[in-house]
Amino acid sequence: MDVGLKGRRALVCAASKGLGLACATALAREGVAVTITGRTLATLENAAAGILEQTGAQVSIAPGDIATPEGRAMALAACPEPDILVNNAGGPPPGDFRDWQREDWLKALDANMLTPIELIKAVVDGMIGRRFGRIVNITSSAVKSPIPTLGLSNGARSGLTGFLGGLARQVAPYNVTINNLLPGSFLTDRLRNMSVAAAQENGLTPEEEMAESTRAIPAGRFGDPAEFGDACVFLCASSSGYIVGQNLLLDGGAFRASFG
Repeated sequence: MDVGLKGRRALVCAASKGLGLACATALAREGVAVTITGRTLATLENAAAGILEQTGAQVSIAPGDIATPEGRAMALAACPEPDILVNNAGGPPPGDFRDWQREDWLKALDANMLTPIELIKAVVDGMIGRRFGRIVNITSSAVKSPIPTLGLSNGARSGLTGFLGGLARQVAPYNVTINNLLPGSFLTDRLRNMSVAAAQENGLTPEEEMAESTRAIPAGRFGDPAEFGDACVFLCASSSGYIVGQNLLLDGGAFRASFG
């Protein structure tokens, strides 16, 4: 199925691995000219090589921390007029809110709320002028079902979601859509690392901890990052211009609600 994206340009943030990489790969497979960002040059180069191997598409890279002004400048210099922007950044660490200082909150807000807003601000008027834009923000299932130990993420991502709910309606008349992808438990390095920590706390092996975690997921498994990438392509498709300001939850049914 042709989703009408061939020849479009995409900036995909934090895409050297995990869900960002899955989105970049899926878009490249549809003929999109992709630029990916990441903090580590070697990892970023490996990701670009992997996308080339899987899709045959050349990928531009922009090394740097997207949560910093310097990192955003590098990304926008490499892809100044994207038709597609995929916002993504690593989540804040877990913990107890009693231990967090103002600096911890500001760091979380910078990475998971203010950085996406800054990037949208930089590119959205160009999208409006071209009468095409697709902005997809990778947030978290915690926006709908907060995770107590991830309070920094709960707060920052919920703030972003609220802001974008209003902005999405402002830009929709120009065929610019803003939507959010809310991942649950996907088989990424972050999930594996968190499983190791939880296993030590619970006296289990990492494998046992991961098996235990899947019992709470009706689908009976963790998500495949490739599935997440396909969902990103769906929201970016030329035929998806009537999907505005939505929060698409991908969690295998873990969030139990009749109405989202």
